[in-house]
Amino acid sequence: MRLTVAQAVVHFLAAQRSERDGVEHRLFAGCFGIFGHGNVAGMGQALMEAELRTPGALPYHQSRNEQAMVHASAAYARMRNRLTTFACTSSIGPGATNMVTGAALATINRLPVLLLPGDVFATRVADPVLQQLEHPGAADVSVNDAFRPVSRFFDRIWRPEQLPSALLSAMRVLTDPAETGAVTLALPQDVQVEAYDWPAGLFAPRVWHVARPVPEPAALARAVELVRSARRPLIVAGGGVGYSDATEALRLLAEATGVPVAETQAGKGSLPYDHPLSLGAVGSSGTTAANRFARHADVVIGIGTRYSDFTTASRTAFANPQVRFVNVNVAAFDAAKHTGVGVVADAREALRALAGALDGWSVDPEYRQEAHRLAKEWDEVVDRAYHLGHGPLPAQSEVIGAVNEVSGPRDVVVCAAGSMPGDLHRLWRTRDPKGYHVEYGYSCMGYEIAGGLGVRMACPDRDVFVLVGDGSYLMMAQELVTAVQEGVKLIVVLVQNHGFASIGELSESVGAPRFGTWYRYRNPSSGRLDGDVLPVDLAANAASLGVRVLRAGGVDELRAALREAKAGAGPTLVHVETDPLVPAPGSGSWWDVPVAEVSELDATREARKRYEAAKTGQHSYLGE
Repeated sequence: MRLTVAQAVVHFLAAQRSERDGVEHRLFAGCFGIFGHGNVAGMGQALMEAELRTPGALPYHQSRNEQAMVHASAAYARMRNRLTTFACTSSIGPGATNMVTGAALATINRLPVLLLPGDVFATRVADPVLQQLEHPGAADVSVNDAFRPVSRFFDRIWRPEQLPSALLSAMRVLTDPAETGAVTLALPQDVQVEAYDWPAGLFAPRVWHVARPVPEPAALARAVELVRSARRPLIVAGGGVGYSDATEALRLLAEATGVPVAETQAGKGSLPYDHPLSLGAVGSSGTTAANRFARHADVVIGIGTRYSDFTTASRTAFANPQVRFVNVNVAAFDAAKHTGVGVVADAREALRALAGALDGWSVDPEYRQEAHRLAKEWDEVVDRAYHLGHGPLPAQSEVIGAVNEVSGPRDVVVCAAGSMPGDLHRLWRTRDPKGYHVEYGYSCMGYEIAGGLGVRMACPDRDVFVLVGDGSYLMMAQELVTAVQEGVKLIVVLVQNHGFASIGELSESVGAPRFGTWYRYRNPSSGRLDGDVLPVDLAANAASLGVRVLRAGGVDELRAALREAKAGAGPTLVHVETDPLVPAPGSGSWWDVPVAEVSELDATREARKRYEAAKTGQHSYLGE
């Protein structure tokens, strides 16, 4: 079959399927792309030809920002439990390097995305071409080499003959639950348009089995022995619980044994918020209920978590000197953390095996009751935060409460950066395993709207509420245009607080009070950015992009606007101004952000004292 390299890529991707538990899925829902001289004649022509000849085989979606299209793809993959994703194609140069941040986000969050950046001429006949990096010590280096450290697999297709092996290797990584992340196949622009006689077998439908590794019997026995010895065990549910469809298995294990469940950012929703054994969020942005149990836990059973610093509160959350860990993870790298008993297995299969091996064993009834009591106490704290009655501008917690109360049980909240993710982790009442979508592996400002687009495309039967601050909105709002173009219904709640409120609060804790965090004019008297508020109207900006805009003057108007947006169609932005100085309920926890050791500022010296005191609570988790 004689095709160009780009045409072969499109034909191949359209034929790929993933399969788990006997159910097949399209591996690629489509291809996002922005075209330039490095890919328009290759990938652009191939996608157009496919659209004309075989409509729907690999649908093309236009994007406005290369980073954003990778975010949308990652969000889509997360909602589909990593069984379906998108390909993303860009031109060479800045179009390609714009995708590097998206690649880092996908890889850190273990989300499959295929990147197809254009590259320089393989033949080098016209070097240096437009946007080519000339490296004096290595002629085969291009800007696309920046993808190598943030990709789980990287290859550059210098010759057509290299394409089949590269494509097969890419699919292997994308469908491996332990190895998945961003995969980059750099395509030199002259190679993209080069024709080659391909074997027909390359384009035959191919099904990639997504494995469910079962626990090794000896590892399972060690884990069961450790759990049975515990008096105050705690389950920490991570993102792996959701990706492996293990929420039901987790519920059954928790109910049978009485072990309470705390959740990471990625694992939030593993149990419904009102389940008697659900303690909610754990760690630096956790609930007081979960963190109290974490503080005294003698055995921590981590399911599908990589134990980030927020989960462990920078290794202060699990404060029992005798604490031991059972780490269930499909990735051996994570299962080996904290010198715990590692169980390398699929989360669902491991939970089922643990439930069977622990049959008849349970914690003391008083321990169950304590979990339920503390969880109820925290929910009362949440209720008060939702209904503060603060004025004239509402508090951020009241905005979260209004969105939570208007949204339906299966609707999805999307967020990524600033103070909002921490507040959502503590306060959002999750009712559905897929109802909470906060990107906190990379916490990338600008992810929110692009991510919301991917979420809604993945689940068109759910309403999607994107919570975004003015800082993140200004980073990347362009995909509102894509939502308008595609008729994708998004409800974007733009929280206007005139600056970087999250870092403002953090800066106060480290002795640099609110420096560089307000959006203000430069004051001619002081020479600092502490003048009047900038006259920025982001609602008008959204309206100029074709989005319906509703302005809310307070919490009551916000609820009414949210209901109107929910009843409507297409993208709607709800603008609400808040008071950034009203804190949400605290977690009673800590996060390690170093403070200057010496300073002339009293605020910094005081912050350093607090920092040094907190450092004494850190543990190595080496069994000391």
